Amino acid sequence: MDSVGGVLSLIIVAFLWGVTNPLMGKGSSGIQRVEHANFLVQFGSELKFLLLNWKFVLPFLVNQCGSILFYFTLSSTELSVAVPLTNGLTFLFTSVAGQCLGEHPASPRTFVGMACVLLGVVLCLTDKM
Repeated sequence: MDSVGGVLSLIIVAFLWGVTNPLMGKGSSGIQRVEHANFLVQFGSELKFLLLNWKFVLPFLVNQCGSILFYFTLSSTELSVAVPLTNGLTFLFTSVAGQCLGEHPASPRTFVGMACVLLGVVLCLTDKM
């Protein structure tokens, strides 16, 4: 079984990924106004828009720190635990962070889905213990 430190690292990764997802979405708002007829110019202009926008770059860098932590944590944890734990909790953290940022109100179905994901994560962890 994975160490407590490994599981804690995966929870931190899920938190970093989950919280930064809606922040990057908010930070990239306005990219729709970047329009060019040429595909390459369009791509370059969108890339420039994102890279010069601190509201996108800062969450992106934090998100990438989570990716680096995930990469190093994989060396000491089982893949069958790391992937479901991280992906399931990322979904939960993204949903909660999005609600805190006012993206959309939570419906009862959202809470049922979050409870099911959390139960699945717990079952996955207890199976590996």
